[in-house]
Parts: sequence; C-alpha cells; structure tokens
Amino acid sequence: MLTGLLAAASGLALGLSLIVAIGSQNAFVLRQGLRGQRVGAVVAVCVLSDVVLIAAGVAGAGAVVQDHPGLLTAVRVAGAAFLTAYGLAAARRALHPGALDPRDAAAPATLAATVGTALALTWLNPHVYLDTVVLLGSIAQSHPGRQWWFAAGAAGASALWFTALGFGAALLRPLFARPRAWRVLDALIAVVMLALAASLLLAAVPGRG
Repeated sequence: MLTGLLAAASGLALGLSLIVAIGSQNAFVLRQGLRGQRVGAVVAVCVLSDVVLIAAGVAGAGAVVQDHPGLLTAVRVAGAAFLTAYGLAAARRALHPGALDPRDAAAPATLAATVGTALALTWLNPHVYLDTVVLLGSIAQSHPGRQWWFAAGAAGASALWFTALGFGAALLRPLFARPRAWRVLDALIAVVMLALAASLLLAAVPGRG
C-alpha cells in the first residue's frame, strides 16, 4: 500500500510539472473560465482526455508513437493549421476590445463548438503524445507492479489543475470586467498560439523533428 501511494505521489508531481505551463489548452480553459462559459464541459473534456492518454501510455501505446514518427508529423501539421486559425481569431478579438466585454449581449458559443475546440486543442497537440503518452508511460514502468497507482496520481494532477484553472478563473473576473484586460489576454493568447503553430511546422520539416 505504501509503495502504491508513493508511486501515486510521483505521478501527481510529474503530472503537475508537465501540465502547469502556458499552452494552447490552458489558455483556452482560462478564457472559458473567465467568461463563465461551458466551464464544466471544457474541464471534463480536458480531464477525460488526459485520463485516456495516460492510460494508453501506461498500457504501452508510447512505444507505438515512438515507432511511427509519421503519425506525429501528421498531428503536427494538423495542429499547426488549427492553432494558426485560433491564434488569428484571438488577434482579431484583441483588435476589437468592444467585443471582449463580458457584459455584452453576445451569445456564447454552442456546447458542440466549445467541446470541439477543447478536443482539437488537446488531441491535435503532439506534445500531449510525447509528454502524456510517451514520457508518463515510460516513467510509469519504473514502478513495477505500481504502474496504475502512478497513472492514478498523474490523472489526479490533471483533474486538480483543470478544475482549479477553469473554476478558479472566476476570482479574476473583476479585473477582466474591463475590455482592456481582455485585449491583453487575447493578444497573449494569439502570440502563444501562433508561436506554437510555427514551432510545430518547424518540427514537421524532415530532419528537424
């Protein structure tokens, strides 16, 4: 039991170290949390996706990803295209701060559109396969007989982080009641998305990935 708990703690610590970083997925969860739109659905998609990916990595899918570099290349190109479109949309919002005021009457995105975006930002990110599937899956094997304790800890890290980020964003709403704050946030999101898209395209070039 004690060794299992230690493995779970190791998975929790590593999971948090990998997930707590500025990226496309976290930026989207933060923005939805600030607007209070479909937060529960977004958090659920992110957490459940991570659970599936972590389980796949522990079960051995990491070796498949490593043995098929063409798969990662395809994901990189698709992810770059999606991130470019999302980044340009964020830049457009930053240039029109009037549309960013959370007090406006604009209808929120549909549930299907929100879930689709969350899924795309998760599954079209090649880093999720390298970090979650390959890295976590490999390190889990260093806990023989306790791999699934490790996986449970990593999954717990995902649940804790996305829940805190999505629902905790409400604490920042007074600041983001001003359109200017939304302009800054969307400008930063645009920079992050476009930079990630560029890095994915460079990584997809033969000899550079």
